[in-house]
Amino acid sequence: MADPMVPDASFDGGDLDCGNGLLILIRQHLGPLERGQLLHLRSTEKSVAEDLPSWGRLTGNALLDHRTETIATGTAHHFLVVKGSQADREAWLSHIGSAKGGSGAKVLPGLANPMVDRNVPLPAKDQLVAPLPKLAVFGMGSMPRPAWLLRMLHDKLEGRIGEVEFENAADDAVRLVVSAQEQAGVDVLSDGEQRRDTYASFVGGRLSCCRLIPVSDLLPYVDDPEKFKGELSQLDVPAEKVHHPALLGPLVRNRPLALQELAFLRTVTPRPIKVALPGPYLLTRTLFLECLSEKVYKEREALAEDVIRLLRAEIFDLLAYGASIVQIDEPVLTEVVFAQPKKRRSFMCGALSWRKPKNEELEFAQSILERTLEGFPRERLAMHVCRGNWSRDESVALTGDYEPLVGLFSKIPVGMLLLEFSTPRAGEMKVLKGLPKETKLGLGLVNPKTVEIEPESVIMKRVEEAFALFGSERVAALHPDCGFATFADNPVSSLEIARAKLGVLASVVRKFR
Repeated sequence: MADPMVPDASFDGGDLDCGNGLLILIRQHLGPLERGQLLHLRSTEKSVAEDLPSWGRLTGNALLDHRTETIATGTAHHFLVVKGSQADREAWLSHIGSAKGGSGAKVLPGLANPMVDRNVPLPAKDQLVAPLPKLAVFGMGSMPRPAWLLRMLHDKLEGRIGEVEFENAADDAVRLVVSAQEQAGVDVLSDGEQRRDTYASFVGGRLSCCRLIPVSDLLPYVDDPEKFKGELSQLDVPAEKVHHPALLGPLVRNRPLALQELAFLRTVTPRPIKVALPGPYLLTRTLFLECLSEKVYKEREALAEDVIRLLRAEIFDLLAYGASIVQIDEPVLTEVVFAQPKKRRSFMCGALSWRKPKNEELEFAQSILERTLEGFPRERLAMHVCRGNWSRDESVALTGDYEPLVGLFSKIPVGMLLLEFSTPRAGEMKVLKGLPKETKLGLGLVNPKTVEIEPESVIMKRVEEAFALFGSERVAALHPDCGFATFADNPVSSLEIARAKLGVLASVVRKFR
């Protein structure tokens, strides 16, 4: 039997406390380990002795041992942390046996250089962009990932495989998703966000100034960890499998966010392509977390300035290299107008931070959206707003029509609004009558959360209603309410259901054409 007290990895946390990045470093070193393996942590910060056991209970990692050492400057603490539970440790020791006993701290596997992307050729700038057909059909973004890709995604996030190995596998998954969309009759294709862990947090894995950490690691930072943990249970997936970006330094676009997705997709299909990006309000809410980002940005407004710069550079490149549509995702706008912040904190697809009163938030959101999007061709920009897609349970999703957002919608320089209309929670279309005439509409007319395929007759009736309200020229697209797999580990549909729902939309459009 191996020595149960010999660590498999080790690092020195110095005088960092749990609120100054120590938990991020712990997760970085735990990541490449298998469940049951042991991490040694040295710390000279006395508060860690009090905080680490609580972190372990909340995240499901066991504290095996804690010892102290007297040093010239005071006391050093030594902790042995099991990745997983005591039972996982016992199972690991039993598995490796005496022949593979602990052999001291191991060298962690290296990650791919974050500054280097694979050599995927980009198409020429300013090339002819594939036009959208009238009444186009497309998915909202995410599509279910194959089980083998999910396993590799976690291996990549935890440092067990390199980026190139993962990307090569993701290429195959993209080919499968493109084939499914083509079989369904989709007009404008996406890569199904196969390379992303979620539609927004993937940013944390693309930029050197961020790190993706499990949501469970954020629990010690919130006011009521146990209550927050209960709210995360709505995800139907363990909180340690849902990752969230944490800022380690000022936000800098040291590499593209989605340009490589577009580049590979252009090698697979000649059809029009739509690429989705998290919007500036969503990113600002996602990245500005109490006790983490405020160590880099004292105010959310300062962070927003860098978010705007980052997104403008990304949008410019995506448009220049041939994306027919760049979609800006801003689902958290409905949380602003419909959630009750004094009652509970809403997970709302990953925007965990608190917000100001409704009117102040809407003014802030409108301002940074206008500044992010100004000057780009409106006809190639779209904005998606729904009511949350983190659970199949419709009772936890937000309810209310778009009327409180019409003023903001009227000011944002996008050519198309992609809105949710397949459930009664979304209210009536008629509240959008006041939108500017140049603003076209995409109608969400299938629900990604249900297995039932909507009847063509029901969808056709809704399209005819929209034609009567806005005119057929302003109804530009049909699509699902939201993505089919907002969180990679928690798809709300199977690929087969997604293909069938997209297929019924395409069938309806053929009848209208």
